[in-house]
Amino acid sequence: MGTVTPFPLPLGRAVQVGFERLELNRILDLYGRMVSAGHWRDYAIELGRDAAVFAAFRRAAERPEYRIEKHPALRHRQGMWALVNEAGVVLKRGHELAPVLAPLERRLMKLVDQ
Repeated sequence: MGTVTPFPLPLGRAVQVGFERLELNRILDLYGRMVSAGHWRDYAIELGRDAAVFAAFRRAAERPEYRIEKHPALRHRQGMWALVNEAGVVLKRGHELAPVLAPLERRLMKLVDQ
């Protein structure tokens, strides 16, 4: 195999925040179930210096219905995970991803029952 050479970062720049594989698998699993229920149609991922954001859309040309945000700087305070609605209100915040996604899981159960 070859040698992996890291891409050089400019001095003074922070490393980009991203989702780990298990986190992204859990989020995409929820997204797939919401798509199959007919509720969501599109998503976007934003990876920045301060946060990583997964946004879920009902339609492609509007504001995201929900945003799942990861802010590692808040990991020792309020928790690095946040669920934000379309109006920008934080619905749930926590240290673990599963409890933050719980309101969406409950909503998915209601969608399937209807």
